[in-house]
Order: sequence, then C-alpha cells, then structure tokens
Amino acid sequence: MYYSDELIEEIRTKSDIANVISGYVKLQKKGANYWGCCPFHNEKTPSFSVSENKQMYHCFGCGVSGNVYTFLMKYENYTFPEAVKELAHRVGVDLPEVEYTEEQKARADKKARLLEINKEAAKFFFYQLRSPHGENGYNYLKKRELTDETMQKFGLGYAEKNGNNLIQYLINKGFPENLIIEAGLANHSERSGVNSLFWNRVMFPIQDANHRVIGFGGRVMGDGEPKYLNSPETPVFDKRRNLFGLNFARTARSGDMILCEGYMDVISMHQAGFTQAVASLGTAFTAEQAHILHRYTDTVLLAYDSDGAGVKAALRAIGLLRDEGMTGKVINMRPYKDPDEFMKNLGREAFEERIRDAENSFFFEIRMLETQFDTKDPEGKTKFHREIARKLCEFEEDVERDNYLQAVAEKYYIGVENLRKLVFNYATQTGAAKPLERPRNTNQAKATPEENGKKAQRLLLTWISDDADIYPKIKSYISLDDFTDELYKSVAGKLFESIERNEFSPAAIISSFQDEEGQAQAAELFNTNLPEEISGEDKEQAIHDIIMTVKKSSYEYYMSKTGTDINALMLAIERKKALETLQKTHISLT
Repeated sequence: MYYSDELIEEIRTKSDIANVISGYVKLQKKGANYWGCCPFHNEKTPSFSVSENKQMYHCFGCGVSGNVYTFLMKYENYTFPEAVKELAHRVGVDLPEVEYTEEQKARADKKARLLEINKEAAKFFFYQLRSPHGENGYNYLKKRELTDETMQKFGLGYAEKNGNNLIQYLINKGFPENLIIEAGLANHSERSGVNSLFWNRVMFPIQDANHRVIGFGGRVMGDGEPKYLNSPETPVFDKRRNLFGLNFARTARSGDMILCEGYMDVISMHQAGFTQAVASLGTAFTAEQAHILHRYTDTVLLAYDSDGAGVKAALRAIGLLRDEGMTGKVINMRPYKDPDEFMKNLGREAFEERIRDAENSFFFEIRMLETQFDTKDPEGKTKFHREIARKLCEFEEDVERDNYLQAVAEKYYIGVENLRKLVFNYATQTGAAKPLERPRNTNQAKATPEENGKKAQRLLLTWISDDADIYPKIKSYISLDDFTDELYKSVAGKLFESIERNEFSPAAIISSFQDEEGQAQAAELFNTNLPEEISGEDKEQAIHDIIMTVKKSSYEYYMSKTGTDINALMLAIERKKALETLQKTHISLT
C-alpha cells in the first residue's frame, strides 16, 4: 500500500519517538536526550540514545540509528507500510482504504476465512486436551514434564479418537466442508466422505510471526504412523517460509537464535528460559527460513540431534546460513539425543555452558570430514588435508580464508606454509578461489582517499543536522556534486532543501526511504561521532578542514572518470578551482 509523503510525515510528527520507544525500552532523561540499554544487542551500560530534538535514536554500542518508523521496523520486524499502520492506529490517524481488484479481494477474503477456521480448530483442540476426552494427551505432555503454563503458552491441544467431532464443530460454526478441506483439517473420499486429518494426536498449533494459527502438527498417541503429521500446504501455510516458535522468539532479544529440529525441543527450550528457540516445520531447514532468521539475528546456534541424521541436517543448515551471510555455531548435545532430553537430565545451567562452548561451524565441518578418513595412515591423512584445503577455498574473502587457514593449521598440526600451498594449488587448478597470498604485514590497512572522503561527507552532514544554522554560512562552499555516494547525495539534497524551506527534520528525511536498510543508512549520516566540546575558531577550522577533504575527495573522484566522461572533466576542473579558493578562505560561523 502506497501512502503519500504528507500522510507519512503527519503520522511521524504525531508519534513522539521517546514516548513510543519507552514502551519497549526503559529510558532515563540525561541532559538533552533519553538513554537506555539498546534493545538490539546485549549490554549492561546504557549506550542507546533517543533525541527528542531530532526525533531519532542512535546506539553508540552497535551503531543502529533511525526514526520512529525504523525502530518499529527493526524491533517488530514490520514492513514500512505495517509500521505506518501501527503508528497511525496509535495516534488516531485514518488511513485511506485499500482498493482491491475483485480477484485480490476474493483471495484476501479466503485467507481471512482460512485463518478463522484454523483459530476455531485450535480452540477445539485446546479444550479437548483439558476435557475427559483428552486425558491420554494431557498425561503424555505431563510425562514429558511440560507445565500447564507452557501448554497454555503454546496453545497445545488434543485431537480425540473420533476426529469427526472437529468436522461437526466447524460446520456448526458456519464453515462449509470444502473450506475445512482447503484449510488442511480434513480430506474427502468417495467411500467415507469428509474425514478429519487429525485424530488421537497431541496437537501443536503452528503460528506465524503475528501469532495467527496457520497450520498444525500432531504427535500420535501410541505406536501409530506417521509419528508426526503436519498440515498440508495451504494458501496460509507455507512450510518453507515459517518457523515453529518464531512468534515468541522474534522478541527474545538474546542476540542469537537457537535452531532445533522438533516442536518438543522448542517448547522445552522455552520452558527453560531459552525463548529464542525455533524449529523448521517437519521438513529440512530451507534457504527461505535462513533469510527469515537473518531479519532478527546474525548468529544461529544449531541444537540438532546428536545422531547421524542430526549431523547431516546440521551440515546442510550450516551451508544455508553461510550463504545467507550468517554465523552458525553447533551446540554439543552429547550424551543426549536432543535438547528436550538434555534439558530434562542436565538442566538450564548446563545448557548455558554448552552455548558458551558452541563450536565454530567451520571447525564442526572439518571435524565431521575427519571421520571419513583414516588419519593414522599417511595417505588418508594427506587426503584429509586436501579436503581441508578444498573447504578453505569456499571462503571468498582473502582475510577470512587466511585467518581460518592459520587456525586450522594450528588445530590439526599442519605446517601453515604447507597448507597454504595446498590451498594455492587447489585454487589455481580449479578456479575455486583467488590464490592466497601471505599478508606482507599485520598492520591495519590504511584508509583509502575514497573512504576518507566519505567519512568527511558523513561528518559534514551530521554537523549540519546538529546545528542547521551552519548551513547558510557554508552553502556557498559546497554543492550536491561534492557528495560522490548516491545515498549521501540524496540525503544531502533533502537536508539542504528542508533547511532552505525552514522545515528541517532529519527524522522526516529518513522516512522518505521506505526500506529498513535505506532508513538505517540515512540515519547513520546524522549520527557520526563529532569532536567533543569544540567551539569558536576551533570549530570553524574543523569545518573548514572537513569541507576541504570533501572537495578534494570529489576532485579526485571526478578526475578518475575523466577518461570516459566529459562532464566528469568539467566537474573536476570546477572542484580544482574551488579547492584553490577555499585554501585562502576563512569560514566564519558568526
């Protein structure tokens, strides 16, 4: 849904950022700003600042920044339109009605009805578990050491042996048989008509991130098959794009997610206080699920079964997490099979220790590789080392690959140079990666002129956003073409224009970017660390130097493009002249 810039700004100006964020974070007024512990990373000393003046937040610990929309998008995992709707509801602003085509309206109505029928089915199962009919299921869950509070939190239920009681219940609620079948709660046969899909099973409602029931998993009582039965794919249930327990885990704020294999593992984890636990839905972990997890964390702890199948699943998940750009670590479950057994026998503190000792996913892969070779035999050992070299070539970044190379060489007593040669040979023969070169020294690389120029551009924009009165004093010395990054140029243009119109608002500029990444990058430009307690001539000299760096950087940028672009040549000449003039000019801020 598209909303006009005017409506977006109206909603934002009515939504005081300190008031909204205080509903999620305990804030304390210190000086001009409010301070609290950042909700996006673990910290004990408050470094999360909320500015009423700028209507922005910034964490000096992890670097996140934004306005009230950005906060809701990041904290609640809302899309931009969802954040607009939420804030509009809070401040009492009516949003325009969405205009649907007939086909869109029919599709939306069907999804709404399917969600309604799932909700009613969940209620039916819930009450059955707590009735005399559900005694078998209730006793089973109690035997698995679940509390009544945990059962209620996850909405656990029971499908009795006469499963068709659910069909009659839903029909009495006004749902037709064809919709009950489409919801995945029943099937139809010529011989017996409509029959419930679930019977004699403990029921696990599967909820989406917004706590809506989208499907079910059922664990059979006794020795029936299949042991676990899940809802089929429906218009509201896509197994590849949902995770069991995510509706709770998304607000755990633990800094990581624990990925399990089964529903009971997740529930046991939550009962023990590890509310960041989730599981895939009866299928192998998918790339889509990895992408979903990346919205909430960069680190996933794998708590898979310790048997062969669990190891295989963990290796597959590690690859998907790496492809998504995430860090994976493997929790050692032994001597127990899974998190549920582990928690019952060793408890929370032991599991916390296992989390602290979680194994780097690459080392886990190498350790599993080692089991395939007889390393006591020289030939087997050589083959193992070649496989290590092959795995090292999967790292695209030279620095990361070399760091792992040195660590693996030390761990497995391989000569660093010998392993480096193996990697070099494998890479050059297969084209798997750029051949590794040994770093010439360990000193930190110097910042490039381009990086220095961009830093100066960020400093200049932050300084202007902190004190808009600076802009009229320096505007004759800068232009939008001085900003060589497209995002910087866009933000600068909006900033300068808003000051000219006497409508200066960094938070409004951030709202003009409708994706979370764009908002975060724009917000960063208003929150660069400035020199502390600087004023008078020192401040004038500092701003003069920053503008000089910006002009020099843009001159070099356009000079690098003069071979193919006549306009770049003209811009380079202009900047050369401006630099010469600026060197002789004193900038006054009074």
